[in-house]
Amino acid sequence: MSDRFLRFALVLAFLMAGTAALRPTQALGTTLRVGSDVSGAPFEFYDALHRMRGFDLDLLAAMQPKLGRPVRVINHRFEDLIPAVRRGQFDAAMSAMSDTRAREKLVDFVDYFLAGGGIMVPAANPHRIFALDALCGYSVSVESGTAYQGAIQAQSKACRAVGLGRIRVVSAGTDDEAYAALLAGRVDAYVTDYPVGAYRVRTHRDDTRYVMAGRQFSVVPYGIAVAKSNPTLRAQLAAALVAVIADGTYDRLLKKWNLTQGALRSVPINAGTLFER
Repeated sequence: MSDRFLRFALVLAFLMAGTAALRPTQALGTTLRVGSDVSGAPFEFYDALHRMRGFDLDLLAAMQPKLGRPVRVINHRFEDLIPAVRRGQFDAAMSAMSDTRAREKLVDFVDYFLAGGGIMVPAANPHRIFALDALCGYSVSVESGTAYQGAIQAQSKACRAVGLGRIRVVSAGTDDEAYAALLAGRVDAYVTDYPVGAYRVRTHRDDTRYVMAGRQFSVVPYGIAVAKSNPTLRAQLAAALVAVIADGTYDRLLKKWNLTQGALRSVPINAGTLFER
């Protein structure tokens, strides 16, 4: 066997091994089950005809041909999305989910967007609430299981430690329900993802009634959650996302949903830990 032929054989073997490493754990054509809490416009929501819409849904649809298999999005409560991925009920979860250090211990994230939390209040902002530490003594609604729920609870303890009133936290099953609590006047403020709150202010039937108070806080990437036992799927999702960024689809979708300020044009894995203090 000549040296030239031997080198060719070694290269071919290496390429075949790499291809095998990226081979799906499930056969091509099998449906990719993606869990999502469809209650946070503009990322995922139901329209008037009860159709799923939003940036995350459009991005998944653009990635689907690159993945080579159908994608099915299944509505599921947010606080159970990561446990559902870990127990195999879903292959992945995509729901404007913050990639945090605590969550990275449970699943891996393919990151695709940057955003933080925001506080929505009545337009007059009678209590002068501009940050979490201004919520002492007031009531706030938030979706259960979100990173913001934990941040508010921690702030409430800090309020009590300096002799101020606790924050009365109204936990809701969905972000829509947390928003409804503010609309009904049952809370003084509503905490959610800043882009979600900004979208709600912009699309409310009377866009002068509510405002986002202060700046967004705790900015981290959003990520697609994948079980740590499935690095193959993680690599496939990352490759598909790279492709839709490269062909311009990602930017078109950001512009469509007025989300260009959160563009993350790289595809890091588990980058949330780099953003958290």
